[in-house]
Amino acid sequence: MTGPHPGEPGAANPGTPPWWRTDVVYQLYPRSFADASGDGVGDLEGIRAHLDHLSWLGVDALWLSPIYPSPMADAGYDVSDHRDVDPVFGDLETFDRLLAEVHARGMRLMLDWVPNHTSDQHPWFLDSRSSRDSPRRSWYLWRNGTPDAPPNNWLAQFTGGPAWTWDERTGQWYLHLFLPEQPDLDWSEPAVREAMHEVLRFWLRRGVDGFRADVVHLIGKDPALPDHPPELVGTNIVHSHDLPVTHELLRGIRAVLDEFPGDRAMVGEVNLRSPALVAPYHGVGDELHLAFNFLPMLGPWDADFWRSTISDTLAALSAVEAWPTWVLSNHDNPRHRTRYGGSEERARAAAVLLLTLPGTPFLYAGEELGLEDAVVSPEQRVDPGGRDGCRAPVPWTPDAGHGWPTQPWLPFPPDAAARNAATQRADPTSVLHLYRRLLSARRGSPALHRGSWTAVPAPDGVLAYERRADGDRRVVAVNFRDAPADLPLAEPATVQVASTGRDEGAAWSGTLLPSEAVVLVPTPT
Repeated sequence: MTGPHPGEPGAANPGTPPWWRTDVVYQLYPRSFADASGDGVGDLEGIRAHLDHLSWLGVDALWLSPIYPSPMADAGYDVSDHRDVDPVFGDLETFDRLLAEVHARGMRLMLDWVPNHTSDQHPWFLDSRSSRDSPRRSWYLWRNGTPDAPPNNWLAQFTGGPAWTWDERTGQWYLHLFLPEQPDLDWSEPAVREAMHEVLRFWLRRGVDGFRADVVHLIGKDPALPDHPPELVGTNIVHSHDLPVTHELLRGIRAVLDEFPGDRAMVGEVNLRSPALVAPYHGVGDELHLAFNFLPMLGPWDADFWRSTISDTLAALSAVEAWPTWVLSNHDNPRHRTRYGGSEERARAAAVLLLTLPGTPFLYAGEELGLEDAVVSPEQRVDPGGRDGCRAPVPWTPDAGHGWPTQPWLPFPPDAAARNAATQRADPTSVLHLYRRLLSARRGSPALHRGSWTAVPAPDGVLAYERRADGDRRVVAVNFRDAPADLPLAEPATVQVASTGRDEGAAWSGTLLPSEAVVLVPTPT
């Protein structure tokens, strides 16, 4: 587990890596984690009641998706008050109690921060919208035009329509790269920058350890808001927006975090889908601490894909002395077991891969249970982006309610009677116990949590690599094939962890089963 949390003596020790380089971060989608109030929606007390599960599992840090007051047009990513908790989740007192108990268990807590836009019900926007003469008019991106001609050809995420809404009262358009209920802030306005910096300080003073910054690459915009070039017409801007001005803004944000002790950190959602494009967002150690790597959530179950992704990522980030991240599932994408055809064997092997790569792994709640996406009927859908399946409630018990006191807001994932925390904890062969063994192995091995990475020769369809640090060594092999594969090593080795549980503690046989992954400890003679 981690040492002192930020603000405590000894939280930052010279010569030791910052926590965000060595910890494993676990993402909770609060609406779907656990319900203590009995209204069918997960809440902060539900999270607090299950901290022992997370501590037992062995994760080091928790990241909460938005918990702020919100009309919930986009599940809380439309924030109407940055300095409070939505009543559906609890209140600030409940949050403080949760944070204290997280820290008492030696874990850290990160919050989701949404810097690009607010809710259209936020007091800032209501003021901005009230009059062209409002002091906050310049806090958002308003442009002249006529009701039948948006200011440019940008499209909005989710709707596919123009990224602009006409305001009848003031006779101008406002920009929203997402829903009309999510107007974009204008970060060129100094008052916006200071207000958002103060939001960060509010939560940092309460003791949070860092933030995940939602679509943070969008905050810097060309004041001219020019049309998309012809080759990008018909696409939304999210995956192509990449402007130099954003880096200056990120340096200002980083300076706020650096005001506080204890290695407070920010991981950015920079959804450009290329390690070379994402790398500059780390700056020279003065912008983002970490940035998500989305390629693993978009690619196939294929050894060549992973080999090139790992190589390209490490090369791009080493050029700017930045630290990688790895993630297989989150609240915006189908769970990796679903993407991999529902195969438990592949999901298990992927867990070995994720937790043995150089960088910071991010787990998504329920991943440790081997969950697939829920089947959500059109009548049950809530999310404007159709992402409900991966946001299904976490099942805790095998009974019909699965540990939820009433019918939850979305249906449960498939086979919840078996893929639940209680059933899997009682079964040492389960996916849950595999994750626990992997987290323990990673925590106990300098090679795995901070060592170098070197590819090892392997047959087609197999990815193998060695990790080294301070005389500690591990060899990891992942068989992407649906057939056995031979992987003899030049020296004897012991199986520390196998995705199948096979031969752990015994000598390496030299053969991988179909869709099997292993962590090996070389034992030179």
